[in-house]
Order: sequence, then structure tokens, then C-alpha cells
Amino acid sequence: MDINTYRQVVADQKKEKNAIVPSKLTARREEALFEFDSPLAQIVVGVRRCGKSTLCHKILKQNNIDYAYVNFDDERLYDLKSEELNSLLEALYMVYGEFKYLFCDEIQNVASWFLFVNRLLRQGMRMFITGSNAKLLSNELSTHLTGRYSQIELYPFSFSEVLLYKKIPPDDCSTSGLALRKAAFEEYMSQGGFPELFLVRNKKAYIQNLFNAIISRDIQQRFSVRYPEALRKMADYMTDTAATEISYKKLAEQFSFGSVHTAENYVAYLRCAYLLLGIRKFSFKSKERIRNEKNYVIDTAFMSVANEGFSERNFGSRLENIVCIELLRRRNQTLNDVYYFQNGYEIDFVLSKDSKALELIQVSADISAAKTFNREAGALFRASDALNCNKLTIITYNEKRTYSANGKTIDIVSVLEWLLTP
Repeated sequence: MDINTYRQVVADQKKEKNAIVPSKLTARREEALFEFDSPLAQIVVGVRRCGKSTLCHKILKQNNIDYAYVNFDDERLYDLKSEELNSLLEALYMVYGEFKYLFCDEIQNVASWFLFVNRLLRQGMRMFITGSNAKLLSNELSTHLTGRYSQIELYPFSFSEVLLYKKIPPDDCSTSGLALRKAAFEEYMSQGGFPELFLVRNKKAYIQNLFNAIISRDIQQRFSVRYPEALRKMADYMTDTAATEISYKKLAEQFSFGSVHTAENYVAYLRCAYLLLGIRKFSFKSKERIRNEKNYVIDTAFMSVANEGFSERNFGSRLENIVCIELLRRRNQTLNDVYYFQNGYEIDFVLSKDSKALELIQVSADISAAKTFNREAGALFRASDALNCNKLTIITYNEKRTYSANGKTIDIVSVLEWLLTP
């Protein structure tokens, strides 16, 4: 490709960039994590279509930073070779003039992209990078950029971001205000938080196409998948059975893999694409932390549900999944680790720092039945003694109160209030 063609591509993309109006975009919590004067590349990773590119454009524009932009997810750049990147860089200078900041979108489409990025970093360029997360994982970044990057994880919209997008006040205590938030939350449980989902009519088709793209483009094209159909079926199964402990042996048997090792690899691939996330068991023994894991899905949009509504189990697992993703999202700010605990009873989430338990959380959609409440509260009291932690919480669908017994107090809070409390 000659320099004039590169110049045309860059000029076309500049028009797209200039059309973006940051004031019309929903604010994201991760905006606070960017460092504009850092010599490290700012790399945003996350599941497809969660808003990585939009976030970078928004944060750069609203801070009045003059930046150049190239999107490698362009058919005219599809066959671009690493040795041609310098010609593209020349075209960027021709279109933008001198610049200090460069935003590269989907740069992993070019082989040996990291050598290009490293060269520009050495020259003092401030780099902002997004891409298909399966090709920008921390292992690869550690190998290729040798510590010269800052990684920012982005998830689909949180519930507070959904309210912001829909212009629903989060603190309106009127009857209508409460009703609007409850309706928005029920939609959020069902449809999830992918930003583009709010702009399309056929939401089910959008999610199915997104799911297929993750499986085919982020996994099958990247890894040597020996059983592609089994991988797809396993992905369906694991997104539908979120909030459960993983048994690789059972997965291998259920999907007729040749070995447990294959099941482990396939789960790892699904996590590479951020379709699935896992949390480990809290234990003072490192072997137990490594061996035991619970499975969660990146967004409830991927959890299948009958058209007539939620089943009791499905409702509870969706609620727990939403809490898990919110805890992982908040981890960027709090730096707390997120685990679960099991010792003849189960604690859904243990927040800890430096191996010290800070808070124990149970998630239960409905604790009105004495048997259910006693099970959840009893597990918290036992874990409180075992882990020396007195901050105890039950997150429910709509209850709010405190309960004290055995010299300890449990805060019972509705999920809507908890999600909207920083």
C-alpha cells in the first residue's frame, strides 16, 4: 500500500474521531485510572463491545488532549505487515502534524505490534491502546512490553452507569423514582450492561452475535481448538450455570474431552476472552487457593432465561453474578481481593487485603423464610469466627435492616442500595 492510501485511511478515521462528542457519552468509573503524562502505555482490556474505544476517545477529548488516532480494525489495513507500520506513522504525521499522544485501536491485528509500540514509547510518545482482550492479556504484555504499560480493565455498564445513561436519578426517593430504578434493575438483570444493547431493538440477536464473535474470533482463530463444537457447547453451559464451583473432571466427562487438561485449557480460553471470570477459594493455604474456583460470567446478558421470566435458581444466580462483577469492578479502586469461602458451609464473597478478611458477603434474593435466613446468617457467624472478621453483610433483592446475635451484627441491604453506594 502506498503512502497516499495510508493517508486517506487516516484522514477518514480522523473524521470519525472528530464526530465523537464526549459530553454525550456516559461517564465511566475507570476514567480516573488513566495517567496522561505517564511514560507507560495505557492499555484498556475487556470483553468485546464493553466500550473500550469510546472510553479512550472520551477521556482524551474531555481533557483537551490533541491526539492522533488509528483504528486497525479497518479492512484497508487488514493485511498490514509490521514493517509497514512506519509508513502508517508517516501518514499520521502528514494528517495530524506533530503529535505527542497516539491512540491505537485494535493494534493486535498487526503481527509484532509490540515492537512498534516499544519504539514509540522509547521516543517519548504517550500511547493509548485498546484491543481484543484475548490478544492483549497480561502474560503477553509482560513478555512484549516488559513492564512499560498500565493495564485498565473495563467491564460492561455498571447499574449506576445504566441509570446515568437512562437519566434516572439514583437518589430520588419518590414513588416514581423508586419504581423507575426497580424497573431499570430488572431490565439490567435480564439484558445486562453492554452499551450498544440500549441502541438496538433485537437485543437477543445482538447478544447471540456477540457471543459467536467472541468464540470464533477471540478464541478459535487464536488458539488451536481441537473440539470447536464442544467448546461452544461448554461455553453455553458455563454461562448458564454461573455462580457455581468448577469441576474440570465433570466438564471433561460431560463434553467428551480427551482429558481434564483440555477442559482446563478451554476454560482458560473463555477467560482469555473475558467471557468468563473466576474467583478462588479463600484459604491461608496457597494450594487450596489455586485448586478451587467458582465460575462467573462477564455480564448477565449471556445467561439464558425463559421468556416468561426468571426461575428461582436463575434469579438468585443472576443476582450473585451481578454482585460478583461489581466487586471485581470496584477492585480497581479498593485493591481488595475477592474470594469465596467454603468449609462445610459457603460464604459467597470474602473481601480481603494482605490475606486478612475485611468483609464477608452473602447474596440471597429472598430471606423471608426462616430456614433461608438462618442458613445465611449462620454461615456468616461461623465464618466470622473462623476468619476473624466482623463486617458481615447479606445482600438481598429488597430488604434493609440489621440483625444482631452472638455479639455480632449483620447488615442486610437491598441490592439496589448496595450497587448505588460507592
